[in-house]
Amino acid sequence: MEESAATQRPSEAESNITRRTLAGRLLYWWSLFVAGALLAIFGPPVLLAAWLTQHHDLVYPWALFGARNWLRLSGMKVSVRGLGLLDPDQPYVFISNHRSYLDTATLFAYLDRRIGLIAKKELLKVPILGYGMGFVNIMAIDRTNRDRALKTMQAATDRLRSGISFGVFAEGTRARPGEFLPFKKGAFYMAAQAGVPIVPVAIRNTDILMGKGTGAAKTGTIEMVLLPPVRTTGRASDVEVQALIEAVQHAIAKELGISKPAKR
Repeated sequence: MEESAATQRPSEAESNITRRTLAGRLLYWWSLFVAGALLAIFGPPVLLAAWLTQHHDLVYPWALFGARNWLRLSGMKVSVRGLGLLDPDQPYVFISNHRSYLDTATLFAYLDRRIGLIAKKELLKVPILGYGMGFVNIMAIDRTNRDRALKTMQAATDRLRSGISFGVFAEGTRARPGEFLPFKKGAFYMAAQAGVPIVPVAIRNTDILMGKGTGAAKTGTIEMVLLPPVRTTGRASDVEVQALIEAVQHAIAKELGISKPAKR
């Protein structure tokens, strides 16, 4: 298998990402247009129907439809490995690296199970999407306000205990192509307090296909690798949570071919 950009140093990866050719720029803006069009066409009627009938579950299949078709119409294919490691009756916290807008749709739509997401509060400002997030257990976290952030994570923990899995990009923001940032602790405390296993997830190629700061995109295959679940039961102390963070970071970094996270 050829070495991917994820196995290179950031400077080397940046030299191999999609350059700002006319085709790359057009695909980038086409992809953003498609995302907006899908939201505008399907979002209002679906949300209205869910609100009128008080059946919020109506929204989830359409959210999956939107995520999958956004990726498809953007020229992306998705390859998933490791689904067989999961117990279909067990909720999990899926912790993934994050280098592109593409990661969110991939994690949300290709785990073959219903999940919620912990997302940045800025998404609440996106028309239609911001209103619809609550219908599909996408919870916005304000990391600039510690009290609000703690309340959000507590609410997510309660839902996790009720059997709803969550996906979290523990770096807290998109990394630059080839980078792997240190993890924030909130998702690990959430998993430990609920006694739910953590599944490390390594997402490859999205920084090459539509990386942060590139302003360009290209078609290709997103690779999502699910790694063996990590037990959290009885590991709620600060020392034990730090050990969890290091174990998950190491597992993802190894799969990506990176020695350790970069400093912020």
